[in-house]
Amino acid sequence: MKTADLWQLAWRGLTRRRVRTALTTLGITVAVASMVVFLSLGEGIRKVFAEQLSGIGPDIQVSLTGLTQGMSLTPNVPQSLTGDLEKLAPELGIKTVTPVMMTVRGGFDPSQSVILYSLPPAQGIGAVFPTVQGAQGRLLRPGDEQANVAVVGAKASQNLHLGLGSTLNLNRRASVKVVGVLKGDTGLADNMIFLPLEVQQKAEGVPGRVSMIAVKLKDPTQAKATAKVIAERLNVEAQTQADFLSFMEKTMRISDAVRFGISLIALIVGGLAVANTVMMGVFERTREFGTLRALGARPSFVRSLVLTESLLLSLLGGVGGVLLGLLGIAAVNAYTQQLADISAAALTPRLTLLALAISLLLGLLSGLLPARNAGRIAITDALGRV
Repeated sequence: MKTADLWQLAWRGLTRRRVRTALTTLGITVAVASMVVFLSLGEGIRKVFAEQLSGIGPDIQVSLTGLTQGMSLTPNVPQSLTGDLEKLAPELGIKTVTPVMMTVRGGFDPSQSVILYSLPPAQGIGAVFPTVQGAQGRLLRPGDEQANVAVVGAKASQNLHLGLGSTLNLNRRASVKVVGVLKGDTGLADNMIFLPLEVQQKAEGVPGRVSMIAVKLKDPTQAKATAKVIAERLNVEAQTQADFLSFMEKTMRISDAVRFGISLIALIVGGLAVANTVMMGVFERTREFGTLRALGARPSFVRSLVLTESLLLSLLGGVGGVLLGLLGIAAVNAYTQQLADISAAALTPRLTLLALAISLLLGLLSGLLPARNAGRIAITDALGRV
């Protein structure tokens, strides 16, 4: 018998019990969709980092604790380290050295979370984020060292309702006035509030301390070698953009494994539903299989028919899961676009293929036992049943 005829018979077998087939397919669809949405978060975040971090930020980031040690934003780096790096500038081809202090401000509402990013006004925001542009007001400039002013990213301005002239309270003792708002679509800077370094140090009570030191090189291709020299000479941690992206990739792989493990529970439940549906179909169609055997069908044909039904059921659920996953991804991205102007989820070709492959594998494994039982049905027993 041709393969097309086998698939046609399998389809007829499933459509005889439409409600059961529909419910089983729905279960697989939801399981696959949950996996697609969970894993799409990893794909989307990878894309965000690749697009937004590769072209901005320092060539080298100097701190006391590196990425592998759980780098903290706590201002524990002596600002005097800036002078040590400037002394090495002629030898190592260092273009700029920028002390930076960062503080994450958050609340119960994620949309209210922002990063306070402080640096010397004389160097300006462009020393670390060269692509930013002002939309309203002005940027930080020389003379703002002790001025209580702030420049707000576009998304932070929208979420916190901060415009020109607005007052932002840093704590009970200190506040700053918004003197500028940045243009949108500038990546991470959209969710930052830029302050003069001395102002935030005074507000936080940590004079002479910073979170890290950003280093820009004349030749960025020498970042790896330069970072190694800085680490050895000054006994500090020096991370490059490549180190950061590599660390994020490893972190995302661990995160992917956790999300897949969570999805696996739903997939197992879906697989059991497929096995139950196909097994019940085998039991109810014993006479039909016996008749096929009596007409000359071999046990291998009966096994193939049952396996085909299982694969077809899983394939329908897999395709439905990908489509439902697309809707879930759209919902996630609508929220993250509103929150941080980024698309946190993405359905990539490899993720689509993974979802369909797992669906088919699920169908194959779920159909093995029912197919084995169907192939062992004796003709006399099958035709003797009422």
